[in-house]
Amino acid sequence: MSGFDNFNTDFYQSSYSVDDQSQAGYGYSNTDNPYNKPYGQYDYSQPMGYPSPGVMQPQQPYTGQIFQPAQTYTPSASQSMYSNSFDDEPPLLEELGINFDHIWQKTLTVLHPMKVADGSIMNETDLAGPMVFCLAFGATLLLSGKIQFGYVYGISAIGCLGMYCLLNLMSMTGVSFGCVASVLGYCLLPMIILSSFGVLFSLQGMMGIILTATIISWCSFSASKIFISALAMDGQQLLVAYPCALLYGVFALISVF
Repeated sequence: MSGFDNFNTDFYQSSYSVDDQSQAGYGYSNTDNPYNKPYGQYDYSQPMGYPSPGVMQPQQPYTGQIFQPAQTYTPSASQSMYSNSFDDEPPLLEELGINFDHIWQKTLTVLHPMKVADGSIMNETDLAGPMVFCLAFGATLLLSGKIQFGYVYGISAIGCLGMYCLLNLMSMTGVSFGCVASVLGYCLLPMIILSSFGVLFSLQGMMGIILTATIISWCSFSASKIFISALAMDGQQLLVAYPCALLYGVFALISVF
């Protein structure tokens, strides 16, 4: 015990007392603070001083009519701009590149070889009409007992690639692959007429040869006319018509044999 008393005596001495804790409160000795009172000295008879919430304003009376509500807000400038932009947007088919008016004009240009082609319309990349004509050509071949869908699309792809390279070498402005495929696909329409005749009678006689030569000339002349007008290649129609005749001659061979 004597050792323990000596340890307490040698321990650091301070003037801090536990009784001072109720009065000091970690240094916050504000006597005006009502919450700084010891336990048992609060006056619970007084109401608490909570601030009262703000009084809500009464709602305005409804001024609209039945089925005709009054406009409670004014559209902002951004909302009106968006609504105007939606109204000015083109139709969905036109955004997808499907314009029935242009398809009809191109079809009439192919069916009427002597009609002047509109270069602005023919220079568009429209593949909706060519896909339909390729399917129709394969369907007419199918009616005559020839399943040649693979040959039709394969020869079309190779022919479009060859004409694309040739026209880019011959023209000064150049042409896109989609434009070449569009023009060659539209000019396949007379070949559908030939395959339709092949369903009714044989094309291996003299009448079939004459009809086949006429259809090949029709297709090649229409395609070369469109390419000349779209690419401004004056005086070169025969040079363009010759490879087109070779391409459509392969389709004619599929129809005849």
